[in-house]
Order: sequence, then structure tokens, then C-alpha cells
Amino acid sequence: MTIVNLLVGGPTANWPANLAQIPGPWVGADRGALRLVKLGIQPVMVVGDFDSINRTELQTVKAAIDGSVIVKPDQDHTDTQLAVKSIFEQLQPDELHIYGATGGRIDHLLANLWLVLEPFFRAWAPKITLIDRQNTIRYFLPGDYTISKEPDKTYLAFVPLMPMKLTLADEKYPLTGATNEYPISWASNEFVGEKGHFSFDTGVLAVIQSCDAD
Repeated sequence: MTIVNLLVGGPTANWPANLAQIPGPWVGADRGALRLVKLGIQPVMVVGDFDSINRTELQTVKAAIDGSVIVKPDQDHTDTQLAVKSIFEQLQPDELHIYGATGGRIDHLLANLWLVLEPFFRAWAPKITLIDRQNTIRYFLPGDYTISKEPDKTYLAFVPLMPMKLTLADEKYPLTGATNEYPISWASNEFVGEKGHFSFDTGVLAVIQSCDAD
């Protein structure tokens, strides 16, 4: 299985503590590219309009990479969107793990969280995971699923991003055909045991495993 990691420009305080030790390949989006280079990580691709770094920093990035530099041609898409598109089209990973996508500016957080709702990106949704110091966010398309508990996480949330009927079969707080007309977070649920089962009929569902801050 091929996993590609993408670092975008969110606050470093939200990074997992072991980010520098996570094996590549790595891609950097805008300031995320510079941060990778400063960590001693050689990106295989960097993407963005690079408006958050200066010319000298950009030259430092270009000198350090072993791959493509993709400059965003317009403002119709975010740096993260262009990076996700470029990664799936050029690197074709089985999974994409995105770091630096949470914290800081709320407009950036929402753009990253909702990226999979755009029809162009939706087919890739099951391959995308957002990861930070406290949370792992995975996306699912309609179906029946079994998920495993992450050892360092306590809480489990189900977040319908579109209208659906959701069933939680064996979680601490079960649901049967629960409906929503707008996005909602069924928060603070928990696993019973090491696995959980759920199903839904339409739309896109985000599932979040999380823990309290240290």
C-alpha cells in the first residue's frame, strides 16, 4: 500500500509529536513545503502560489526537492486542493494523509474539511485522512463499514456532511436510521471493544477519532 503524506500550512502546534519521523513520500503545499525542508525532509512535490514564503525561502525549497514544483495558476482553488489533485493524478497513492490542515484560520479549516464535498474530489474521499495532534478524520461514501479503535484515542464522532440515514450498530451510543437535513456532529461517542460498525445510505460521512489535549 502506498501512502503519500501532505503537509499544508496550519500551525505547527497542531502537528502530531512524531511528524518528523513519519516516513515519506512527502508533498508540501506552500509554507508546508518550507517547513518540510527545515525538518530535513525532502519533498517529492511542492505545490502552491507560494505567497506565504519569500523569494529566498522559495529558492531554498526548490534547491531541496527531488521532484516537481507546481505553481498554482489562479485563485479558484486553494493550495491544498491543488496539492490533493496533483497527488492523486501524478502519484496515485492508495491513501493520502494530510497534516497541518487544522487549527489557525477557521476559513482554511473549513475549506480543508469540506474539500471532499466538491464533486471533483469526492471519489477520492475514502482515501483521504486528516491527522493532527488530537484527531484523525476519515471520510466514507455510502455503505456498511467496520472500523478499528486507534490505541491513543478515546472519543468517536460521526459527522454527516450531507443529508443521510445513519446507523451506529454497536457503539456506546447507538443510532438506528438517524436522519439529518444539515451537517451535524454526533459527538463524544466511544467504541465498545476494539471495533465498531456503522452504515449509511447517501452523502459523505466524516468519522473522527480523538483524544483530549495533553
